Amino acid sequence: MAIRTSMSGNEATAYAVRQINPDVMPAFPITPSTEIPQFVSNMIANGEIDTEFIPVESEHSSMSAAIGASAAGARTLTATSSAGLALMWEVVYVAASSRLPIVMAVVNRGLTGPLNINAEHSDSMGARDSGWIQIYAENNQEAYDNMLQAYRIAEHKDVHLPVMICQDGFITSHAVENISLLEDEPVKKFVGEYCPEHYLLNEKEVMAVGPYAVSNYCMEAKKAQAEAMIRSKKVILEVAEEFAAMSGRSYGFFEAYRMEDAEYAAVAIGSVSGTAKDAVDRLREKGVKAGFLKVRVFRPFPGEELAKELRGCKAVAIMDRCESYSGQGGPLGAELTAAMYRAKVTAETVNIVYGLSGRDVRVEDMEKVYGDLREMAEEGKTFKQYPYLGLRE
Repeated sequence: MAIRTSMSGNEATAYAVRQINPDVMPAFPITPSTEIPQFVSNMIANGEIDTEFIPVESEHSSMSAAIGASAAGARTLTATSSAGLALMWEVVYVAASSRLPIVMAVVNRGLTGPLNINAEHSDSMGARDSGWIQIYAENNQEAYDNMLQAYRIAEHKDVHLPVMICQDGFITSHAVENISLLEDEPVKKFVGEYCPEHYLLNEKEVMAVGPYAVSNYCMEAKKAQAEAMIRSKKVILEVAEEFAAMSGRSYGFFEAYRMEDAEYAAVAIGSVSGTAKDAVDRLREKGVKAGFLKVRVFRPFPGEELAKELRGCKAVAIMDRCESYSGQGGPLGAELTAAMYRAKVTAETVNIVYGLSGRDVRVEDMEKVYGDLREMAEEGKTFKQYPYLGLRE
């Protein structure tokens, strides 16, 4: 039976952690993810879970401890944001290349500078090529649901890769929304126990984790890691299907909103999705065939699937909540444009940067985006290819 309540995104994530009851959680506080280890440590102190909490001196140490715990055979969790993820940089790569199924709650916040603590995807997108699976939430419900699915994906024998569960700082992490929770026993059965086949404390097996690899072997290891990322696509969908049977909530690589006959579409990640859907509903009432794609899984990138969904569109706005400083736009824009080109999708595209450092995006802003797409497709009007939405110029 569903439990109806109200929670912030951080609370919802911590509630999922309580139900999962991981073995070890090393963490260092950083806004806006600080509440997650705080909630978990309170649960430990109250005897609600028996997770071993490790307070560390930095985020680099946090991921290092997570790697050690996971390599020893423990189900391991950590949480961070922004500069904390940046400080982990070296060991984030080590975790992935060591094929350790660590789960990390990332509460997205802009990287310095200038110093800012609000929502932006520059932290997790900066680590997009580190070898971690990345799953993003639109709202508090999805933050909870994604966390429950994370270990089933990470620990699968065909995957064995770490997973980032991402949500927008303050917008979802601290805002309170109505949420539907699952009871403990179904979750415990769904997540299951972690029984690793290979781990350092296995007295029947001698192994090394993170050894130096000479040129004769390193390339093969990287290829095996890449193949695991490709295989994770199938596992992500299988886990989502099983989760839907338990919860009644369905997930995939992305959500297609009113895309059946859409001529104009926007594509984005995270909390702006609700705003975009409201804009689509308004435009549909006016007879405009607008649609929206919310990307949930960014790694592995579902390029073929997204391109197929956009095949009938005349014009597409690809929206990034971070700046890649490539002079061409953001990471979602670059990867989806390439995927559309390979799939021979002929829709006009524009890559828009929005919401940096928590800049608000209104329904009216999204309506203007769709208006520009119509002018681009129907009147041949040209627009700046790399605009900042809502910029004070």
